[in-house]
Amino acid sequence: MLRFLWESISIQVLLIFLVVFLLVADYMKHRKPKGFPPQPFYLPIMGHMYLMNFNNPLMTVQKLIEKYGDIFGVDMGRESFVIISGLRMLREVLVNQGENFLDRPEMPLPGELFSNRGLLSSSGHLWKQQRRFTLSTLRNFGLGKRSLEERIQEECRYLVDAFGDEQGDPFDPHFKINNAVSNIICSITFGNRFEYHDEEFQKLLQLIDESITLNGAIMSQLYNSFPSIIKFFPGAHQTIIRNSRLLKNFVKERIDKHKEDWNPSESRDFIDCYLQEIAKDNGDGIFQEENLMACAVDLLLAGTETTSTTIRWALLYMAMYPEIQARVQAEIDTVIGQGRQPALDDRSNMPYTNAVIHEVQRKGNIIPFSVPRMTVKDTVVDGFYIPKGTSVLTNFTSVMFDQNEWETPDAFNPGHFLKDGQFWKRESFVPFSIGKRSCPGELLARTELFLFFTALLQKFTFQAPPDTTLSLQFKMSITLSPKPYKICAVPR
Repeated sequence: MLRFLWESISIQVLLIFLVVFLLVADYMKHRKPKGFPPQPFYLPIMGHMYLMNFNNPLMTVQKLIEKYGDIFGVDMGRESFVIISGLRMLREVLVNQGENFLDRPEMPLPGELFSNRGLLSSSGHLWKQQRRFTLSTLRNFGLGKRSLEERIQEECRYLVDAFGDEQGDPFDPHFKINNAVSNIICSITFGNRFEYHDEEFQKLLQLIDESITLNGAIMSQLYNSFPSIIKFFPGAHQTIIRNSRLLKNFVKERIDKHKEDWNPSESRDFIDCYLQEIAKDNGDGIFQEENLMACAVDLLLAGTETTSTTIRWALLYMAMYPEIQARVQAEIDTVIGQGRQPALDDRSNMPYTNAVIHEVQRKGNIIPFSVPRMTVKDTVVDGFYIPKGTSVLTNFTSVMFDQNEWETPDAFNPGHFLKDGQFWKRESFVPFSIGKRSCPGELLARTELFLFFTALLQKFTFQAPPDTTLSLQFKMSITLSPKPYKICAVPR
């Protein structure tokens, strides 16, 4: 009987049954509870991917804000997100109800780069212990102290020399800046810096940059949405997976070398300190070698990419706004002169330079959506119900370019951070996020930005190469970075 029924079913009927089954399964998986934030029209399987401009998702999100307000939902394949915008709503989610939004969702491709064990992607007790240990260790190695400032000043000298070697000719500053910034976190994490002509380290920096850039590719986005299918196809996601293995091998080699000559009574760097915690073996499973590798990778990636990208934006803006660059240099000449290096103590006497750096961060907007969060429990925000386990994107672009908060939000205007000639700290300036999961490296990044920027502007004037028009066009990936450019560093 069963055989007869099976043979009597045509292929067409079977296909129709299969399609109906998939549509019902998709509907059941993505149906939203009562009170969930509003959403655009949903397409089965694809969700809201049909709306997305992958080259400029900021534009898509802005259009959805205009239609649905500061809180709405989107479905991207298997992933569902609630997007939060506006300073009031962001403060509600990240500060007032911050405890409810502390976790991270597990996403396929970021998981390859950052894993779910380190500082950026872990959740719960694991994250709290890793963050507490890392902040304590960074302070022990000079964060906020003169010793780390001197280390950054030393690297500034190396970078100035490297720029000087170009003799005012056009060059791409990307990997020189990457190397300099990375050397700061490498000296803390691994105990040593790397020369700018170190071929192995240059290759590592290039594969990091490639991986971060390729995260914005369409195949990478599709892999995040449909990993079980897209994993069988070639594309950018396969390159990221391969590069992440090479990066982890690089870090593992450094850990293994530390284990060979480790002296428990003398901690040289972050890895040594972590090995001490592993040796204590307090039984909670937090301090393990896998977690050490994840933390080291996170420090290397986050400690390099964001600050380096901001400095690249800064030099581009200076070349495109020579009158602003001249005013920064005049302040440097007045406060510091040419006889000594810039020091962090100079910042309080240099309101215009400080304002320019802040405006670069605001306008550069390098982390437009921050790192995704996930609800720890069922939560109500502004009258909308967000169930436990929902992924949340915090749209900081909506704050950094809010026309109600900034006089000229779309212009590069250092005056946004000046009042009566003094530096003005703005509540709407949130490049490091806010709340308990704000960037743990904020103090280090702010120190690096001031010292590198002033050291370079003290010695060089940055100009477009002859017969070249510079552009503020960006590429969107994990960070929002300027498209590759060449520049002239003309000695002063």
